[in-house]
Amino acid sequence: MEELLAIFCDTDDFCKEYEEYCTHHLLVSREEIIPQTRMYLSEIMTIVIYFHLSHYRTFKWYYKYYVEKILKPYFPKLVSYNRFVEIMRMAIVPMTLYLIGKRFGKCTGINFVDSTTLDVCDTHRVHCHKVFKGFADWGKGSMGWFYGFKLHLAINEQGEILSFCLTSGNVDDRNLKVMEHLTKKMYGKLFADRGYISEKLFTRLLKNNVTLITKIKKNMKNKLVKMNDKLLLRKRAVIESVNDFLKNICQIEHTRHRSVDNFLVNLIAGMIAYTFLPKKPSLIQHDRKALVQY
Repeated sequence: MEELLAIFCDTDDFCKEYEEYCTHHLLVSREEIIPQTRMYLSEIMTIVIYFHLSHYRTFKWYYKYYVEKILKPYFPKLVSYNRFVEIMRMAIVPMTLYLIGKRFGKCTGINFVDSTTLDVCDTHRVHCHKVFKGFADWGKGSMGWFYGFKLHLAINEQGEILSFCLTSGNVDDRNLKVMEHLTKKMYGKLFADRGYISEKLFTRLLKNNVTLITKIKKNMKNKLVKMNDKLLLRKRAVIESVNDFLKNICQIEHTRHRSVDNFLVNLIAGMIAYTFLPKKPSLIQHDRKALVQY
C-alpha cells in the first residue's frame, strides 16, 4: 500500500494547486473543469494511476474485485463502476498537466529518442472498427503493418521521461514538428536509431543546441565519431526497455477501448505509473562515470 499512499499524497498536492488555479484564473466555471462527484479529483487520479501498477489486465476486474472490495476503506466515498467510467475521462487534463509539470525528468545532456506503436485493434478488424475513425491510421513499424498511433518518447540516461508526443500511425519518426516538440527543453546529444537519419533534421536540431547521433547505413560513408558517443550508441537499447516497461508492465496498449477519452486516460495514467516505478531501465552508475571521464 506504500505505492498507493505515495501516489495519493503526490496527486493530492497537485490537485490543490490545480483547483485553486482553475477557481481564480479560468474564464469558464469551476464545474466545467473539475468533475462533479462526491469523490475528490485526487482520488479519481489515484485509482486510475494505481491500476497500471496492480497487475490487473482489465480495469473492470480491477475496480470491482480490488478497489471495491480491498481498497474501499481508503476511498469511503467510492462510486459505482459505471459512474466511475463516466467521470474518469474528466481527469485527462489534470493528469496530463501533472505528468508534464511534476513527473518529467531533467535533461542531463545525454538523451535518447524512439517511437513505439500503439495498436488499437487487430489488423483484420480495421474495416469495422469505428472508435478511432479519423484519429488512428495505418503505419509500418519494425514488426510490420499496424493500425493505431505512435508514441514518440525522449528520455535521459536514467530512464526518466523528458517529453512525449502522440501521433497517428502514419507519421514519420523524422517529422520536424514532432522532433522540435520532443527536444524543446533539451540540450546536448540525442542518440537514435537509423530511422532518424536525416540531414535536414540534423541541421535543425543543431541550431537548437542538440546534436543528433545515429548509426550509419551500409550505403553511407563512414564518419568519425568520438569513442564515448559510440559507446552511448550501444546503450541506446535503454529506451527500447522503457517502451517495453510502458507496454508490458504499465499496460499503455490494449485493443479494448470504447472511446478516445478512455484511450487517453489509459495512456497518460500508464506513463505516470511508470514514473513511480522504483527501478527504471537506465545506464548503470559506473558506466555513466566512465563515459564522463573518457
